[in-house]
Amino acid sequence: MISRAKTIGLIGLLVFYVGLRTQAQDVHFSQYYANPLYLNPSFAGSIICPRIVANFREQWPNQSGKYTSYSASYDQHFDALSGGIGVLFLGDRAANGTVNTNAISVIYAYKVDLSKKVAMRMALQATFQQKTLDWNKLLFGDMIDPKYGYVYETREDLKYLSKGIADFSAGLVIYSDKIYGGFAVNHFTQPKEGFLTDDDVFSRLPMKITAHVGAMFNLNKHKSKTTKRIGDMSISPNLIFQYQSKLSKGAAYYTMNYGAYFNVYPLTVGVWLRNGLTNVDALIFLFGLEYDFFKVGYSYDMTLSSLNGSGGSHEVSAQFKLPCPVKERRIRALNCPSF
Repeated sequence: MISRAKTIGLIGLLVFYVGLRTQAQDVHFSQYYANPLYLNPSFAGSIICPRIVANFREQWPNQSGKYTSYSASYDQHFDALSGGIGVLFLGDRAANGTVNTNAISVIYAYKVDLSKKVAMRMALQATFQQKTLDWNKLLFGDMIDPKYGYVYETREDLKYLSKGIADFSAGLVIYSDKIYGGFAVNHFTQPKEGFLTDDDVFSRLPMKITAHVGAMFNLNKHKSKTTKRIGDMSISPNLIFQYQSKLSKGAAYYTMNYGAYFNVYPLTVGVWLRNGLTNVDALIFLFGLEYDFFKVGYSYDMTLSSLNGSGGSHEVSAQFKLPCPVKERRIRALNCPSF
């Protein structure tokens, strides 16, 4: 029989670990460009045509406290608004659903033509987030019978089960036919999301900064930029840097992501390396299929850190491009990877 003190210690460790993980970083998706509005809100309306995107990620399936995340989005460019509108839904189930987060965002991205070949999109994002703690998945010391184990109901005060907050983000992206780059600042108001405390260090949602740059090089003999043909080839190198602070008294979370995609239409393969300042986190392999209005991708994160043996991470994405407005040809679309 596990001792009362040891059980309480394990419970405390679980709660601390879940809290630390959810404070230290946002949900992470490895198919960066297959979840464009999550990477940078400025991608809203960037392909001009209406677009529907769905993503699912399972992280560390071999661990008892795995994480499941999913998202869905819709975006489209509107001439009358001189920019794009996007809606993004995000869900996260941490530690087998002990801590659950749901968020919905509305995005507006204003488009500016800097020259005949270069355009810019600037975006603002407003989010409502609801986070809940499922007490039924936690065990407390007063639930233990010395002989029969966990048989009693806890006398702990189980209020403050949920917390809703308003959150705001912004982004910018500049692009031409071949090169693109931008940055995003998520949670710049750093709202308080703590369940039981208003202490600034432990309750505020930490700001996240993302910077990304990449290029798309077509390897085809024909010069058409709008029509893809079977066997068309391109290569796309990319770099993504992300930083998320835990405020002045906490540690910071850095990641550098290096990757490249090689496309032979309708197939795409990609390889990424993700690392922090002091460790290599994961090697990411991606396979994608794209044809006409539909794209689907699968990626696997092979863990290289101390969590090796966790089962890595599996991620699936799907994208649907709906019929375009009549005047879409005269508006510059952003030419970037699909996954």
